[in-house]
Formats: sequence, structure tokens, C-alpha cells
Amino acid sequence: MRRDKIDRKLAKARIDSQHDENYFKRKCSYCIFNEENSNLDKQISEILNKENLSNENVIHVYDEETEYLQFRKLLEYTDKVQHAYTFKPLDFGHNGNIEKRKKEVIEEYTKICTKLELNVKNVYRPHQTHTDIIKKVEDQQAGIYTEDFQNVDGLITDRKEKILSLSFADCTALYFYDPIKNIIGNIHSGWQGTYKEIGRKAVQKLKQEYGCNPKDLICLIGPFIRKCCFEVDEDVKEMFYEKFKNLGNIDEIITKSKNSKYYIDTGYINRLILIHEGLTNENIIDSKICTKCNHNKLHSYRMEGALSGRNVSIISLKKN
Repeated sequence: MRRDKIDRKLAKARIDSQHDENYFKRKCSYCIFNEENSNLDKQISEILNKENLSNENVIHVYDEETEYLQFRKLLEYTDKVQHAYTFKPLDFGHNGNIEKRKKEVIEEYTKICTKLELNVKNVYRPHQTHTDIIKKVEDQQAGIYTEDFQNVDGLITDRKEKILSLSFADCTALYFYDPIKNIIGNIHSGWQGTYKEIGRKAVQKLKQEYGCNPKDLICLIGPFIRKCCFEVDEDVKEMFYEKFKNLGNIDEIITKSKNSKYYIDTGYINRLILIHEGLTNENIIDSKICTKCNHNKLHSYRMEGALSGRNVSIISLKKN
């Protein structure tokens, strides 16, 4: 006010006219988060050394000591939906150790939920076993591996403040959002889930349960082990070839590696499956991030084996 010789009313109008943080997350190539404990030197170093994973589709968020990924497209709907995909050092446990680590895992969920302004008590985390089973979240008991969500690899809901969360260490996270009907989905599609076409079944279930129009659906493909690193033997290659040879572009989906093995592009398979199910190509938005190539940031079973931790995907409808 002193500098520009303006009154309080005009000063407040200027402040109120500024864009919020989500505007810059959507628009900027990189964001440097200048908050307490935000470690500016680390952020700048990672940008300069190309270790920041932001690209045209996602933003790499530094929230003090917590790092996570957000899709620019979903940030257009921040009044309705919140989401994230977590980075190391957060580790959310897996089927083999979660009972021993449950207290720590809840602490990890508390960290990320606090950053996203979500209530950790509303987390729904199913016991994933690479099935193609997708379940509606309604009034069941929330929590980790509850009885209602055994052997479930996909969650959908129209309920506000229910936090749908799944775990990953190379498998593919498929986020779904219907901005017309305000419906969300969170799907775990590893190579087995992709083979079982869980993405297609998710679209069908969203149509069946909520009347979603596939042309309205937005699908966000989280980080996963991409074709550059997903190398398989002849048996898995044959399974995929026979299953998906009629999708088209099979020679792009499966290619030979240098040591008589094969590379498979499960991300491309998921895209083609979703297009065949009625989604538009422009509404299928890929993070373009490989978990194995970026194992310094993301847990990767193919790189770290049994010692691998787990990333989680989170999506929740906001209460108006």
C-alpha cells in the first residue's frame, strides 16, 4: 500500500485476483515450492539434473519432506477431486509385511493425507492379489485390508470423502474421473491385471453402476514399468500375443529384446483397451514415467526385488 500508494480495498483486490497454487501446477514446466523445510537446493538441483519428474501431463510436488505426483488434468477439478501418487521415501507396505508394519503404514498415510487435506480415517486400501475384481465403496468399514475388500484390485465410488487407495511397485495405476457425474475410480493393473483387461472391466462397471458415458471419462495412467524395462520370456510373450493380436499394432506392443526375450508395452495395451471401450484418446493421459528407470524416486519390484517398498495412488471426492 505504501509502495504503490493505494488503499486497503485495492490492495486486497489485487491479492484476491492472484492465481492459486493449482493454477501454477497446471501451467508451469516446473514448480519450486518455497515453504518451511522445502529444501530449495534439492529441488533446484533435481530440475537442473533432470531428476524432477514433471512433464506436460504431471507435476512433481515437493511438500516439505513429502514428494508426490499430480496430474495437471485432474488439477482442473480441484474443487471436486483430490489425488496423488506417492514417491519415496514414503513406503506403504505390501501383502508380505503390512501386518508387521501397519502402524508405520498408517503414519505414512497420515503424512500424505495431511498434505492433501484429507481425513486418514477415510482411507480404503484393499488386499490386492492381481485379480480383475472391482468393488463399489459405499458404507463399508474404512481401513487397510478390511474384510470387505479382500482380493480386490479396483475401487469405484460416488461418495464424498472416501479415499480410494491402491499400492504399486511397477504395476499400473489407472485413475478414473467422470466430471459430469462426479464419479471416481482407482484401478491396479499389473501385467496380470492388464492381461485380464481390468481397465475394460472398470469402464463397464462405471457404466453399469453409475451410468457413466465412456466419452466423458478421463483416465490418468500413473507411473509403471514401461516397455523399455518390462522384459519377459517366451511364455508370457505368447500369452499376450494370443490375447491381444486382434487389438491392432501388435508389432508395436511386443518387440524382441537383445537376449532372445521380449519387451511388452502394457501402457499401450491399456490405452487401446480403453479406446475400444469408448474413451477418447485425448482423455487418456499418461504420466510417461517408468518406475524402474526412476527407482531412485519410485519403488520398483523389478529393480529392488523382495526389498521393494510400495507407492500408493490416492483419489477422493471433495465435500462441497
